[in-house]
Order: sequence, then C-alpha cells, then structure tokens
Amino acid sequence: MNDRSSSFALHGPSALAGRTTAPESADEAESWVRGEMIRSLMRLSRGSYLVAAALMPAIAGLSWGYVPAWQLLAWLALGCVATCLRMWGMRRYAQKYADQDSAAQQHFVDHYSMLWSASAVLWGMSVLLFFERVPLANQYMSWLIVAGVATFPLNGLALYPRLLQRYVNVLFSTMLLAVIFRLAQRGFDTPHSHYVFLLLPTLHWGLLLRAGRRVHETTRNSFELLFHNHILIKSLTQQRQAAVAAVAMKNRFLASAAHDMRQPVLALSLYADWLRNEPDLVHEIAPKIVRATHAVNALFDSLFDLARIDAGQVKLRIEAVDVSQLLRDLELQYRPVAQAKGLQFRVHVTPGTVMTDPIRVRRMIGNLLANAIKYTERGGVLLASRQTANGLCVEVWDTGIGIAREHLGDIFLEFYKVADHSGTSDGFGLGLAIVSRLSHALGHPVTVRSQPGRGSMFRVALVDADESQARVSSAIG
Repeated sequence: MNDRSSSFALHGPSALAGRTTAPESADEAESWVRGEMIRSLMRLSRGSYLVAAALMPAIAGLSWGYVPAWQLLAWLALGCVATCLRMWGMRRYAQKYADQDSAAQQHFVDHYSMLWSASAVLWGMSVLLFFERVPLANQYMSWLIVAGVATFPLNGLALYPRLLQRYVNVLFSTMLLAVIFRLAQRGFDTPHSHYVFLLLPTLHWGLLLRAGRRVHETTRNSFELLFHNHILIKSLTQQRQAAVAAVAMKNRFLASAAHDMRQPVLALSLYADWLRNEPDLVHEIAPKIVRATHAVNALFDSLFDLARIDAGQVKLRIEAVDVSQLLRDLELQYRPVAQAKGLQFRVHVTPGTVMTDPIRVRRMIGNLLANAIKYTERGGVLLASRQTANGLCVEVWDTGIGIAREHLGDIFLEFYKVADHSGTSDGFGLGLAIVSRLSHALGHPVTVRSQPGRGSMFRVALVDADESQARVSSAIG
C-alpha cells in the first residue's frame, strides 16, 4: 500500500491525465481540479473491479471442499452481478458524464456510489466463507486477498474522499461483523490468536483512511500545480501571439510609413532638379516644394504623435471645457477649408461644459472634420453637439463617399486606406489612428455610422463636468 501511494505522489496526475481538459481561466481552479480528480478516479476504477473479480475464484478455490458448494457459487454469482453493475456504471459515465463539468461528474459519483458499496459488502461477506471454516494456511491466504482488495483501489478512491470513506467503512464494518458472527457461532471458544482478526482489520481500516487523506492532499496539490501550469502556458502563448502580432503590425507600419514618405520626398527631388535646370520657373516650382515639405512635416508630426501616445508620454491636462467655444474655434479653423472645396459647413451647438484636455479633444474632432471635408465632394459637413441619454457628445456628419460595413473595423488602424476610394491616395491613413489613440487616452469613446454613397457620422462621447464632479464627490464620500 505505501509503495503504491508513494509512487502516485511521486508521479502525480501526469500519469492520469489521459484526457485532461485545459482550463479556460484562473477563476475556475476549484471546479477544474475537482472535475479532473473525478476523471482520474474513473480511469483508475476501470482496473480495480476487474482485478477484484479475478480474485474471487481464488477465494472460492481456497474454500472449496470445506464450505458447501452452493454458498461459494452463490457468492460468486453475486460477485458477477456486482462486476456487471460496475461495468454498466463505467459505460454510463463514459457515455453521459465524462465530458461534462465537475458538478455533473460529482452528481454521478454520489448517485452511483452504491455500486462501490455493493462490492464492499460482497468482499466483507467473504470472511463468512473462510474464517474458522478452512485450514489455517488457506485462511491466511484468503485474508491477504481481502486485504489486497481493500488496498488496491486506494489511489483511485482517495481522489474523492467521500467515496473512499464510504467504501472502506462499509467493507470493514461488514468484515468485522462477519468475524464477530463467526466467533459467536463458536461460542467465542477459539484460541486467543483468532481475536487478532478483530484487531488487524481495525488497524488496517484506520491506516487506509489516513493514507487516503495523504494521497488526496498530494494529488490535489499536483492537480492544482497542473492547473496553474495550464494557465501559465496559455498566458505565455497569448503573450507570444500578441508579441508576434505587434511585430507584424510594426513591420507593416514601417513599410507603409516608408512608402508614404517616398512620394513627397521624391516630389521634392524632382522639383529641385527642375528648379536647377529651369531657374526662371522658381515662382511656379516654389509653392510645389512648399506643399511637398508640408506633407513630409505632417507625416513626421503624425508619426511622432502616435509614438508619444503609445509610449504614454502624453501628459493630459484635464479641465472644464466650454463645448460651445470649442466648436466655434473649430468652425473658424475648418470653415474656410470646406468653402474652398465648395462645401457647406454648418454648426449646431448645444451648450455644455465637459471635463477633458482641451488641446487633445480639439485634435480628435479636428481630425474627424479634416477627414469629412477630404472625402466629401458634394454637399457639406455638419459639426454638432447634443445631449443624449449617456451625456453630451460631439458629432461630425458628412455627405461624402461613406464607408462599407466590412471596412468599419479597420479604419482606425495606422496607414489603413479603403481601397478604390477617391481621396485616399494623397493621405497617410494616420488621422483616424490618432483619433483612436486619443479616444482611449481621454476616455471619450468614438463610434461611427456610415453608408456608402451617402456619407458618415462620427460621434465622440464626452463627460459632463457636473456629472464628473458628482462622481468625484461620491467617491470621496
């Protein structure tokens, strides 16, 4: 018994985890461990009842000729019934419960524990066959077989202490009652050495329960360690995948940046050669050089902004911002740009005050306005603030080309440009990426609705100053 227990403790559940299911999260530790221990119990139980069934003819053979044949045959018949019931129970478990959660498996073991109890009663009654009825040598052999049957399933039953206690208690209670019954039949007129058969089963009983507790604790610790290993491996796998995805994204980022940077730089080179060969055209070429230089500077500014935001180097200065004044300032900046394209530029203001960083929120909404003007050829742009059920928000509407549903999830990625859209060739695809970064930094969610050919609407949800102050006061209180 001790050799088997120490072997199990040494190897742990790795030898039992034939169909171990990986846990999903750290929150299910207790449930996962309990379920895996019951699965291991059922795997180990497959052999125990077959070994016990194979030893039953040995008991009958040692008692043959000394005990009426009908008693031995009746006992063997009951053994066959008990074995068939155990086989049926294993099949039912495999078909219905093996892949279910720990609660369902625990219900199975509790509900069908009578199968183990029946085997325990049967082996406890075997003492009536040989004790004080067969030669002493045959009795010792029979006692060794019964002790082995009691000890053999320990490693499995210990995984579910309630079942171990029930099996051991039923087995040894029946065994001791059988010994007392046989001694009483003899009028207790037997050698004193035979009373040892009351003491030894009692000691064995206590040792099995104690060993079962130790095996249970050791195995449980091993399964808990296995659980945390699963969680750690899953976490490392996710981190590795995230790192690979980040490297791939950075590679795409750099490739796109280099590609977009080549265009204005190449233009500068061509204009410089042109100016060198045709110095008289300086008034015509100089504005083009200035525009190309501005494009390079704009790209560098956007890249630096993204780098600072990603590195957490943007220090926010949260203060109360008048939304009416914010929208009027944006109107002064972008109305001339819209009118230069022949677009209407309308503003609808709902007064309100929000807590935010005025510079960053202006940059967010400004990028949305710049995109709206850029991708709108006819109609106009509307800049509006309004109260919703969730608080104050700022919306930018346009009558531009719109965005198909399948592209909405990607428009906030760096350098992403919707294919076959007019106006995308001369942009860098960084405006909405900066909007997304600032949205997370400021805590102002951005949502979008769009319909190809009819236009788009971007909404920035803000936090009312009064509501923000109320939350702070509530938290302090």
